[in-house]
Amino acid sequence: MNKLVPFGSVLIFGGAGFIGSNWAYRLLRNTDAKIHIFDNLSRRGVHQNLRWLQNEARDSDRLKITIGDVRDAMMVQKAVQSASEIYHFAAQVAVTSSLQDPRFDFEVNVGGTLNILEAARKSGRQPHVLFTSTNKVYGHLASRPVLETPTRYCCDGDEGVDESQPLDFYSPYGCSKGAADQYVRDYCRMFGVPTVVFRMSCIAGARQFGNEDQGWIAHFLYSALQDRPITIYGDGRQVRDVLCVDDLVRAFEGVRAHSTKTAGQIYNVGGGARNSVSLLEIIDAIEGLTGKRLRFVTQKARPGDQLFYVTNSAKLREHTGWEPRMDVLETLQSIYEWWKENQRIIDPMHPRTEHVASALETIAGAAS
Repeated sequence: MNKLVPFGSVLIFGGAGFIGSNWAYRLLRNTDAKIHIFDNLSRRGVHQNLRWLQNEARDSDRLKITIGDVRDAMMVQKAVQSASEIYHFAAQVAVTSSLQDPRFDFEVNVGGTLNILEAARKSGRQPHVLFTSTNKVYGHLASRPVLETPTRYCCDGDEGVDESQPLDFYSPYGCSKGAADQYVRDYCRMFGVPTVVFRMSCIAGARQFGNEDQGWIAHFLYSALQDRPITIYGDGRQVRDVLCVDDLVRAFEGVRAHSTKTAGQIYNVGGGARNSVSLLEIIDAIEGLTGKRLRFVTQKARPGDQLFYVTNSAKLREHTGWEPRMDVLETLQSIYEWWKENQRIIDPMHPRTEHVASALETIAGAAS
């Protein structure tokens, strides 16, 4: 039986982003932890996320914000010094961007990760470190034959991809995330830092500012609601499993609560076969939910795109008892409900830099 260690000082790299802010919010709501967010504020929506967290923290001293870049080793080391737990979500996240600038992709995803690991090692505190990797480390899975149906690809009798699947880094992004997750694992083996790697499929949910390269379900939904056509690469029958962000943060809690078993482990994390959906199927679901039909054109599939990827999370379930609770339609509904309350900040007519200056002024008092 694992004894749950009280939360102390929790450092979240990329803490103003989608996953990071949801995790920070859960900690602020349900624990006494002090939360330190480290983020370069480069992504759309992060300033709204910070305001959301500040409202939850109110006048307490539980929320600290550092505006910084994980490529800055000195800033990272300073941030890590007092951390008892580290969650590393900061990344270059798009395959397309990695093709345009592989060096930047490498410097952020590999160099930034190494900076965090070295700072954790040198701190002498042996902090719990959780790193979010990607299913892209498995390549295009060409060895897994797919069957075609009118609305989706299928893998007959396939229970999903587990951690025994051979690595096959494909694209600079796949290489950088894969190299990073191997470093994270090795710092447990070589230096005793208790690390955990999550190789994740599609994460979705409320507060997601979706775009073409990340958060595709939110991107599809918002585009339909705004009558904005999109481009689909391939024929739309590609399948992914979807995990609600609320279930993901419960998985963070699970590996922490069972740290004697989970330290040094890599887990494939996703919604599984019950939460698999194709692009065409989610378009139909959006129309059923909103009455809006998404307009799209198709282009040639992008290199390395997986026709069928579904996660087998049996290892995580065995080690922690965790299972997803939200299904795809419930997750889609949660995004839609959030959109109804926040249309203005998602509207594409607002520039990406909307209110950045005022947001920086707002958080200046909290930033170190």
